[in-house]
Amino acid sequence: MDGLGIHPIDAGIFVVYFLGILGVGAWYYRSNKDLEDYFVGGRGMSASHIGLSVVATDVGGGFSIGLGGLGFTMGLSGSWLLFTGLIGAWLSAVFLIPRIFDRARSERWTTFPQMFRHAFSPRVALLAGVVSAIGYLGFTASQLLAGAKLASATFEALNLSTALWVMGGIAVVYTVAGGLKAVIYTDTIQWIILLAGLIFVGLPFAYHAVGGMPAIRKSVAPEMLRLNNVGGITLLNWAVTVIPIWFVGMTLYQRIYACRDRQTARRAWYIAGFFEYPVMAFLGVGLGLLSRVALDQGILGPETAATLDPEQGLPLLLRTVLPVGFLGLVLSAYFSAILSTADSCLMAASGNVVSDLMGRGSHHDAAGTLRLSQIATAAIGLVALFLASAMTNVLELMLLSYGFMVSGLLVPVLAALFQRRPNANAAFAAIWVGGFSNLACTLAAQGWWPVDAFNAALRLPLGLDPNLIGLSASALAFALVDQLQKPPQVPSAATEQ
Repeated sequence: MDGLGIHPIDAGIFVVYFLGILGVGAWYYRSNKDLEDYFVGGRGMSASHIGLSVVATDVGGGFSIGLGGLGFTMGLSGSWLLFTGLIGAWLSAVFLIPRIFDRARSERWTTFPQMFRHAFSPRVALLAGVVSAIGYLGFTASQLLAGAKLASATFEALNLSTALWVMGGIAVVYTVAGGLKAVIYTDTIQWIILLAGLIFVGLPFAYHAVGGMPAIRKSVAPEMLRLNNVGGITLLNWAVTVIPIWFVGMTLYQRIYACRDRQTARRAWYIAGFFEYPVMAFLGVGLGLLSRVALDQGILGPETAATLDPEQGLPLLLRTVLPVGFLGLVLSAYFSAILSTADSCLMAASGNVVSDLMGRGSHHDAAGTLRLSQIATAAIGLVALFLASAMTNVLELMLLSYGFMVSGLLVPVLAALFQRRPNANAAFAAIWVGGFSNLACTLAAQGWWPVDAFNAALRLPLGLDPNLIGLSASALAFALVDQLQKPPQVPSAATEQ
């Protein structure tokens, strides 16, 4: 195993750890009986398990690697990215959970678009399911790419493409087998190990290896050690992309539904917000900053800042400075956190396809629906692997997926929560206009449209995020249709059936 680039003891720990995780998936493969077991964990989970699972899902994959990249390039100010996560979590606990939990429990919801069915119409719920499924397909791909980057930086014998298919295959197999309950319980264990490993092992060993604060101050520019090394436009872009996801994220709704009661759900969201900021925010960017110092000192080998992918600096640092045994454990937990995000996103997309697009629910044959869900999960995972193989930047792909969902779904969600009789036609228009306005501007920013004048016309000034256009267009479309039409009569449950 020396050819892999790590000590045989670490490689052995890594293998045993993942065999254990796959064993948990196999156990719950046998114990899952129906759709509620598979997608919402039987609706009896505790606040601590849910809280750690929420932060593992939200931070574990793309943000873990992406935060390291931000710390590498901009220093401690990159932590503000997860401050938006804290705000989103607590706003969701105050405004979202109290308004939907009781209804979700009484009507046995398992997906996010079922709220749209209740508030608007089946047509709106179907469109929301399509948008959510597409968004989570991209988000899943970003998590698989994050795992591949960590693996290729850790194991010298693995290139990025091979690592993607190896790690992605593990994620898909585990997800197909285990369901949400397996994800939540393993998330708890993984995050305790990961946080303890980073706080008590990774951070002090890396700090000592680079020579402490004097060496850090000598190596990096002073602004990288301050919290104001970030522009207002960047903060605005992060805020309008990350905060709203707490109101439209399918993985988060599944965890709300999985809680035993409303107060448990709210406590779980407060726990998740605290772990996002300050705990994981400063751990991630701090280790990323240390990886930049280690690179400048030559600790990471012949790489230079011009040639090294910033998102691979953190895993290279861990591989270099952690002692034998600890490296295998911390890297295993890191991989598991990434794969836990991937499997949560896979189940979200699968839930959208099976429950919202295909209309299969608990009233159908339980065993058949469960098997259909597993097949859908496997198929979506394969598509996500192909998508990840065409991308290079984890954070870019993750925020692109976030933006597409947020632009289309946030305005209708707010209408469903705060309007007495929300307009279904207005919601339908808002989803279309918001999602595809965001997509058009995003493609223009990348220069993907074949007509250069079209790219120039849709490219936003000052580096503004396309989400601003998407949300504005969605709100405008909703307001216009709402003013032009009287809200239709909300059909009764009997009529909809």
